Amino acid sequence: MSSLLEITWTDPVSSRKGYVVLDTLIRGLASGGLRLREGCSLDEVRGLAQGMTRKEALVYDPADSYLPLGGGKGGIDIDPGDPEAREVLGRFLAALLPVLRSQWSTGEDFGLRQDTLDEVAAELGLPSTVEAVFATLDDAPAARARLAEAFATMVDGISLGDLVGGYGVARAALVTAERLGIAATQPSAVVQGFGSIGGAAARYLARGGAKVVAIADRQGLVRNDDGLDVEGLLASRDGSGVIDRSVLRDGDATADRDSWLDVPCDLLVPAAMSYVITAGDSGRVQARAVIEGANMPTVPDAETDLSRRGIPVVPDFLANVMTNAWWWWVVFGDIAPTAESSFAKIDTVMRRLMGTVADEAEASGRTLRECALELAARNATALAERVGVTG
Repeated sequence: MSSLLEITWTDPVSSRKGYVVLDTLIRGLASGGLRLREGCSLDEVRGLAQGMTRKEALVYDPADSYLPLGGGKGGIDIDPGDPEAREVLGRFLAALLPVLRSQWSTGEDFGLRQDTLDEVAAELGLPSTVEAVFATLDDAPAARARLAEAFATMVDGISLGDLVGGYGVARAALVTAERLGIAATQPSAVVQGFGSIGGAAARYLARGGAKVVAIADRQGLVRNDDGLDVEGLLASRDGSGVIDRSVLRDGDATADRDSWLDVPCDLLVPAAMSYVITAGDSGRVQARAVIEGANMPTVPDAETDLSRRGIPVVPDFLANVMTNAWWWWVVFGDIAPTAESSFAKIDTVMRRLMGTVADEAEASGRTLRECALELAARNATALAERVGVTG
């Protein structure tokens, strides 16, 4: 199925390309983040937008005030570390203002922090990056206040908004460990990426009883088969998720960044870039399960090989759905803007989703992805019957 809207933008100053894809609209609205990545393409953004359509549908619950939105995504072909990145971002958002005001609600994604996105939006006269949704709400002032309070909430030194996505990934991984019968034996975990998603996933894997034996950041791999001090590493990381190597303990070893695939573990969590597990790399995976914390980290041929080898892959639109869902649960008032309310909702919904998908996979012999896609499709049909969907 083709997308409803695809925009390719060329920066008049640098000639950099930017893209927006609105895959579906529900009540005239689409939701999905904006990423900065050297090499980002229209095909990549199209795939991400399709994933957002699935994420929105997957968490649909008729009992919630939150009615899922359509799926959209944006991306700019630039290294987030490029000195011109912020100026290019500003020109991109200025060009997309009509879409931002009326259809597309966006937030941080790979290579872009929410605070930077908020600063640029404010410079353009946008109170937030989700104005399209606020414009439809009768209680918009209260919804704005709830969202601001939620983002201002700190949990052990980290903003709640930077934790909820990775917390959901960790819960998906720990439920997977239960399903595999290894939860009681302190399952080992490897996390690739140590930003918002990867850092929070590592924290809550460790707090949930797993042993995090390796973490990969941009500078390389940090490994300790007896378990890393995740809290110490979180306290040392910089704004790009890079660990300060001076805090490593005796027994912590370093290695090449790409060697994370070779570390034996129970739970492998790619939580940074797309396309990092390729068909050529899948044979290196020595995990019991892969939990996709990043968007589209496993290419289809690699997933086919992993499935053939008996290694289940929890798909991205299920494993990392909670960042997006949390925003809207707060905005629509389904949860209080607190850590307790947020984590309780994530626990309940992730366990329900994982149980439904895993039960169907076991009963049918299909993959987790196939069953999650079917669940999203069922929910989308129910939602369409209730409110109407375009696309």
